[in-house]
Amino acid sequence: MLADGDVESFYADGFVTVDSLIDLDVIEPLKERFERLFRGEFETGISPDEVNWLEGRSDQWLTRQICNGWKADRLIASTVLDARLGEAIAVLAGWPGARIIQDNVLWKPPGARSLGFHRDNAYLAWYAPTEMFSCWIALDDTVAGGGTMEIARGSHRWPAHGDLFGEFHAPDDYRATVAAAAKTTGADLDIAPVEVPAGGGSFHHGWAWHGSGPNDSDRHRRALVLHCASSEARFNRAGFGEGNGPIYSRYARLTDDEMDENHFPILWRRDGYRTPGI
Repeated sequence: MLADGDVESFYADGFVTVDSLIDLDVIEPLKERFERLFRGEFETGISPDEVNWLEGRSDQWLTRQICNGWKADRLIASTVLDARLGEAIAVLAGWPGARIIQDNVLWKPPGARSLGFHRDNAYLAWYAPTEMFSCWIALDDTVAGGGTMEIARGSHRWPAHGDLFGEFHAPDDYRATVAAAAKTTGADLDIAPVEVPAGGGSFHHGWAWHGSGPNDSDRHRRALVLHCASSEARFNRAGFGEGNGPIYSRYARLTDDEMDENHFPILWRRDGYRTPGI
């Protein structure tokens, strides 16, 4: 999935875009599964870990979000648990392997509001090593002004600032946090929109600042996101109360800090291992 020069671009910019990540013939079926999930229809009978929007109950102008849709739907699972995606992320991260921490099912219809700029790694004190690398898959052609993801070029090299947290869902100024971080760091703020055809997307570093503006276009913007940690990651109990630790620490075992592969399966490992059954 990575072409010549992609690794170098990733290290320089903190992200790299790719025109083709999934087969085109799966895009329309995935969109149909998005509709089911946001109606509260879960194929496997298992509820996702986070359901932040439901049809008929939630603000129609918010970005629709579900976390760990793979547990609720087999087609979502077959997409985000792809060994090829896990391998690409492990290569970019320099890990011996990659395991899924979380997916995001995101739907931003025309008129939907923004998602605030943030850094993924700032929310992850509940496991170690505290780092996440991600793959963002577009199910619709994306354009600047259409609510596509935006990434601050080179921001993965900026120091942490405590870290800066702002409103995530529909902030008044979705770039306020990254602008403050750039000012504190003394860095030039260079924001790049991810513009790719449906089926394409991007890989981004866990310390890269990213967010998305309102969808001012007449197009829907749906995306499926895979967030991975190292295959060697383990729970860090000291961080269970931070970030999204209160949600995912429920899967910790009583007697050790191993991350159970039933909940955090290994997608790819350099020695050929992959969690059985996925």
